[in-house]
Amino acid sequence: MNSIKKDINTREDVFLLVSSFYKKVRAEKVLGPIFNAQIKDWDAHLEHLTTFWETSLFFTKKLEKKYKGNPLEVHVEVDKAINNSITEHHFGIWLNLWAQTINELFEGDYAENAKRRARKMGTFLYLKIFEAR
Repeated sequence: MNSIKKDINTREDVFLLVSSFYKKVRAEKVLGPIFNAQIKDWDAHLEHLTTFWETSLFFTKKLEKKYKGNPLEVHVEVDKAINNSITEHHFGIWLNLWAQTINELFEGDYAENAKRRARKMGTFLYLKIFEAR
């Protein structure tokens, strides 16, 4: 069955993407243990990340919730907590799972933008983590 996928258009779409993606991350053998050890309340985290991605993708729209937080600080802290062991391999796995999840669920301009933003963000976070060491 070849069903036509829609683009990412609503907070519900973003939540579907984020929750489907993190289900994969939590089960992944390299990333899973790191994420599962760091995140205590997954429901709250998924809500927070949905707001982050909704803000990132739909920054021109009027949103009920706007993301407030510093992902950079958080990732630097996680790296410290795991003995500065985050590598490009971790980011590569994360990006591959992100793109795979988007491709399974969506297609269109916002979907492509979500992949581009993740690549840019991954590069930026990776550089900042190394700077902080």
